[in-house]
Amino acid sequence: MSYDLIIIGTGPGGYVCAIRAAQLGLKVAVVEKRKTHGGTCLNVGCIPSKAMLHASEMFEEAGHGFEALGIQVSKPKLDLKAMMAHKQDTVDANVNGVGFLLKKNKVDAFHGLGTILAAGKVQVKAEDGTTQVLETKNIVIATGSEPANLPGINIDEKTVVTSTGALELGKVPGRMLIIGAGVIGLELGSVWGRLGAKITVVEYLDRILPGMDTEVAKSFQRILEKQGMAFHLSSKVTKVEQGKGGAKVTVEPAAGGEATVLDADVVLVAVGRRPNTDGLGLDAIGVAMERGKVTIGHHYETNVAGIYAIGDVVKGPMLAHKAEDEGVAMAEILAGKAGHVNYDVIPGVVYTMPEVASVGHTEEELKAAGIAYKAGKFPFTANGRARAMRATDGFVKVLADAATDRVLGVHIIGPNAGDLIHECAVLMEFGGSSEDLARTCHAHPTLSEAVKEAALAVEKRAIHM
Repeated sequence: MSYDLIIIGTGPGGYVCAIRAAQLGLKVAVVEKRKTHGGTCLNVGCIPSKAMLHASEMFEEAGHGFEALGIQVSKPKLDLKAMMAHKQDTVDANVNGVGFLLKKNKVDAFHGLGTILAAGKVQVKAEDGTTQVLETKNIVIATGSEPANLPGINIDEKTVVTSTGALELGKVPGRMLIIGAGVIGLELGSVWGRLGAKITVVEYLDRILPGMDTEVAKSFQRILEKQGMAFHLSSKVTKVEQGKGGAKVTVEPAAGGEATVLDADVVLVAVGRRPNTDGLGLDAIGVAMERGKVTIGHHYETNVAGIYAIGDVVKGPMLAHKAEDEGVAMAEILAGKAGHVNYDVIPGVVYTMPEVASVGHTEEELKAAGIAYKAGKFPFTANGRARAMRATDGFVKVLADAATDRVLGVHIIGPNAGDLIHECAVLMEFGGSSEDLARTCHAHPTLSEAVKEAALAVEKRAIHM
């Protein structure tokens, strides 16, 4: 059977590309090595981690937040097995939903390892070892990414774990050491810290959340320290020795110096992710790569005609929603339409409590580019709704071009920051100014009023500060 398009991988980029292509009239097939669709995100990443984040937040609130609201309850008891069941139910509902959507849109699904034999030919090797070759006009690589590791560290997903193992622990560890102070490490550290683990984070750089606005990162670190997290910044892990019931972790200053040995029941390696291209046969057919990623042009094309790539395997942030938008653009381009992604307006969110959200440029990026800008800030301590919720940590910061007032970046620490950021993303998509945002009527009392006030503060005219 011949197709217009075969997509290898059914994570957010792959399945969205398949559905959009089918909507546009293309005959589409997908190849997925897992038994279920949805990729890392739905199976062992974004979705299960958010289920655990929410559940642990509720546990924390019941144990420490209810009394101040006049709600008297006995100390909550953790049923980790039931919490894990909630996580799995969430995963099952999402992956089954993707399977339904593919069928609804008449996308043929093949399960097995996909290997590109040549332009237009994809071999599928099933779990039982049988193979079949599919023919197609176009191939899209959307195989996502997998956790990266450090040299000399043995990951067993029990004592030394990646994000996958950290979402499957059978009990709350007494001490969890996290290597890496990025989004994944801080989110999963928040989960197990709220459930009772003592969390220590070791980061090679001199700050947490590399790439995010520095002021936001520093403020967020103080909040996390208040919640009980300990940080060893400008530090590197040189050895992890696994033993009965735990591990001994050797930590040294990044610049060199005396080593310290820390004990941990569980070590989480969260040092980033690497593109998942093993087994695709890219070397054999001559697909160009750069630093482990597939090299692409403006229309996601590789150097081999008829082969394209999107998502975590190509340049840009490794974010599910970036992959989704690329999947839509890819499908539209193949259907003869003008698919496009605005890479200047891709939000990023850390789903801790409070959340951290960002879109556009940071102050550091604007300074490095020599772009003159104005900044407006507004704290959640001055927001009526945040006070009513007892969620006043954090602030909103709006960065606008000094000459045109066009909004160039927005950074939020606070309750529901991951939702609040999107009015700013829409504004920026249409080239809006801080005055546009400031003059838009916001309902009272809402958290979103803090966004309006930060926009007002760009011109030093915030009302409630």
